[in-house]
Amino acid sequence: MDLLPANKELATAEVTLVNEMGRENFLKRTLESVRDYYDVILIDCQPTLGLLTLNALTAADGVIVPLQCEFFALRGFAQLQENLEKVRANLNPSLKLIGILATMYDKKTLHSREVLERILEAFPDSVFETVIAQTVRFPETTVAGEPITTYAGSSGGAASYRRLARELIAIGGSL
Repeated sequence: MDLLPANKELATAEVTLVNEMGRENFLKRTLESVRDYYDVILIDCQPTLGLLTLNALTAADGVIVPLQCEFFALRGFAQLQENLEKVRANLNPSLKLIGILATMYDKKTLHSREVLERILEAFPDSVFETVIAQTVRFPETTVAGEPITTYAGSSGGAASYRRLARELIAIGGSL
């Protein structure tokens, strides 16, 4: 496993790419030379559709959409769906929605439960069984600079991400 974390240079990458020919395919072309060395390549993107995210969608086989259990996130997801269709139509016809991951779920609030219910109603075949509950551990991991599975390995959040990993492995053949 190799990890390539973001760094300061990434902040200027979008500005640099703007003037490149075929800029939407830059990451795809770059990954072609190493793709055979990996079973899976994960690209974590910002929740915006800038040039870097567009590059990731052009290079990707599939997309996992983390969706916060909040009504505004549902609205944003509708926009994301439109953008995914545009990417499929113009840049990457084989791009698939692997699944929607409900995140920041708080079972104690009616709001969170209603949003999860709406997600499940609207996309019954696209939502992962795993739901990532809101926990104080997640902000702590950001400060610590560690994933939840090493920072708080026995926490509910870590257990949820391990369940998600098993779920992804189980559907791996159909990706």
